[in-house]
Amino acid sequence: MYTPPFTVSAEAINLIADIAGLIERYAIRLEQEDGLRLRKINRVKTIHSSLAIEGNKLTEDEVRDIIDGKVVVAPIREIQEVKNAIATYELYPQLDAFKEQDLLKAHGMMMRALIDDAGRYRRSGVGVFGEKGLVHLAPPADRVPMLMADLFDWLKHSKDHLLIRSCVFHYEFEFIHPFLDGNGRTGRLWQSLILGKLHPLFEHLPVENMVYANQQAYYDAISASTKAGESGPFIDFMMQEIYKTLKAHQGEPLPDKLMGSVPNKVPKIVPNKLRMQHPEISDSCWDVYFQIKANPHATTGDVGKLLGISDRMVRKHIATLRNAMLIERIGGNKTGYWMINR
Repeated sequence: MYTPPFTVSAEAINLIADIAGLIERYAIRLEQEDGLRLRKINRVKTIHSSLAIEGNKLTEDEVRDIIDGKVVVAPIREIQEVKNAIATYELYPQLDAFKEQDLLKAHGMMMRALIDDAGRYRRSGVGVFGEKGLVHLAPPADRVPMLMADLFDWLKHSKDHLLIRSCVFHYEFEFIHPFLDGNGRTGRLWQSLILGKLHPLFEHLPVENMVYANQQAYYDAISASTKAGESGPFIDFMMQEIYKTLKAHQGEPLPDKLMGSVPNKVPKIVPNKLRMQHPEISDSCWDVYFQIKANPHATTGDVGKLLGISDRMVRKHIATLRNAMLIERIGGNKTGYWMINR
């Protein structure tokens, strides 16, 4: 089996234990009354930061407005980038971090209507350019399929800790640069997916926001690893970012001005047995489930307003819940109600 070159420093080993402790604390944090709102805020930060690193100039408020289905006046491409990222992160629960085909699917959604080869590996050479010219010349296009197949084989079968594997994969992915465009945002998404194998909370941890705040250090870590011929420096950087991000999200409940109208009294903890029975259901879909459970007579408009999502998205989640036979409609649209199938 091919093994990417990397070294794990003593600092990185110590951080594994520190991060493990913070993961459990953050999981408890997400179960607090404002957890639903916190997840939405973090999703906005994730999308905004990952795209801002690539030059998208929309603000967090504008990203939030697009998520909420509001009209935003901005360049068409930048709006399309946000819409694509929203749709891709909605796929998060359905994507398997160990499947190469799912990576192509995610890239196809992330770059839809932005490039001709969305969802397909590049068929020409690419380079990464900085202010002083060429920074990195990616491997030839004809080697990309083999390199990616080897990388996924290592990811799936390696016995290294998932934290380490996520960092190594991220660096190797950026080194291979398998797509004509969208490598950065796809690589960061995939690291989150790999971390999701460690704990589901990584779907709601905006590591991208920390990377955005330390963007030059991110690129410096990639360059340092390329110069060293192995991903050790990048592992150290990303482990620190994961640690700092978890540390920063252990804090106090959100202030009222950020809470909006999201209700605090609806329980949102999904029993492990139920979650294991329905791995295809996303956290945002479970949020709809709990709103319906709390108020069986609620309309899709009511649920959308409470959760801060569009009516169309509520209907999509309801369809998923009905297909899973978790809910069913009793009576008509106007006078009927939702019944929870226990």
